[in-house]
Amino acid sequence: MSDTIAAIATSSGVASISIVRVSGLDAVDVAKRISPKATFTPRQSDLTSLYNVDNELIDRALVVYFKAPHSFTGEDIVEFQCHGGAVVANEILDTLLKYGVRLAQPGEFSKRAFLNGKIDMSEAEAIAKLIEAQSVDAAKILARQLKGELAKFVDSSRDEMLSMLAHSEVMIDYAEEDIPDDIINTLKSKLEAIEKKMIDIVDSSKRRRGLIEGFRVAIVGKPNVGKSSMLNALLSFDRAIVSDIAGTTRDTIEEQVRIGTHIIRLIDTAGIREASDAIEQQGVERSISSIKDADIVIALFDGSREFDDEDEKILQLLDDLDKESIVAINKSDLPQQIDSKRLKQHHPINISAKFQFRNLISALESKLNEIGGSDEIMLVSARQIEAVEKTLTQIDEAKQPLIDQELEFFSYHIQEAIKHISTITKPYSNEEILDKMFGEFCLGK
Repeated sequence: MSDTIAAIATSSGVASISIVRVSGLDAVDVAKRISPKATFTPRQSDLTSLYNVDNELIDRALVVYFKAPHSFTGEDIVEFQCHGGAVVANEILDTLLKYGVRLAQPGEFSKRAFLNGKIDMSEAEAIAKLIEAQSVDAAKILARQLKGELAKFVDSSRDEMLSMLAHSEVMIDYAEEDIPDDIINTLKSKLEAIEKKMIDIVDSSKRRRGLIEGFRVAIVGKPNVGKSSMLNALLSFDRAIVSDIAGTTRDTIEEQVRIGTHIIRLIDTAGIREASDAIEQQGVERSISSIKDADIVIALFDGSREFDDEDEKILQLLDDLDKESIVAINKSDLPQQIDSKRLKQHHPINISAKFQFRNLISALESKLNEIGGSDEIMLVSARQIEAVEKTLTQIDEAKQPLIDQELEFFSYHIQEAIKHISTITKPYSNEEILDKMFGEFCLGK
């Protein structure tokens, strides 16, 4: 990390302000080369002219200097806050590169912050996910992680397992003596408590992944119940072809739309029925796949037609997959023919894709808030979930050796569990077990 790096820190396009960031040993020197200023005061905004290598004026801009180690990366950082647009920031960046600064790799500023101990891995991932967040709830969760909420959970879990490991290592020295049952039972209770907490967090994080990625909402039903009309109504434009011919939609159509504080991925599926040809069959298979992947399913039924076997198959599919669902009877503006006790068990709401569907939006918003509104800690990436699942595997492997008082095997699995949970924030060190073991000794021992 001896070289100095630079990048445009704001998104491309027309804007009032763009920011070019430089980090490294030569950050201040290169700032002096493109600006006439001889000195920069840390954390002070200086208005100055910026010049290219031919001494031609680029822009009048604000320059802010963050002196190491009190910066995001822990290195000297200089930020050039120039006028936005496609030209000015790029010309500043080109000038910096001509003075020997290297173009930063994706994520390199955060990588340097991590390597210099300014952030841990959970905070680095929270920064990346905050940019991608698809809901206000996600932004709040990630903001808490930037303040170390997930790191506190990891540290607490590590400390509890380190304490168990320390007790186990000490008891190994007394292997030929009987180990008191109360010690084994205490360790077992602590292990089960950690396991339950981790299982709950993994399950909750998987349910709420849509907060970061955007919840997937699939509209399903038999052909010609108004799925495409419903999609178009929710999007407020004609995205899908609508006709009276059953089977018009033969593939899934996916679009984003904002519902309340959430940006969702709305999926219109092909009508589910016994397909009459190979192409339609593929569409039906993709529809079923979309339902399996969805966080919420909107099941539509045509109120102007009688309930039939195809409708029953839709309800059976919902029951089999056990998904969060909203059952809606469409075409409420037409004379109603549908009447089914089976359908009423799902507490349907009456809507019209053409005239009145506000109650569907309200029901969908309520479902989204219910899934995402928890204050529980959330694992925000597949890597974090995998780390906790591997930890749980080792905890499960440690149970039987503990009961059998095979403490060497118990210690091995607990140590592996600590290593896996530690990858969320920072690597595990063998010195930690020594500190935990000897830290409980009396003063002077």
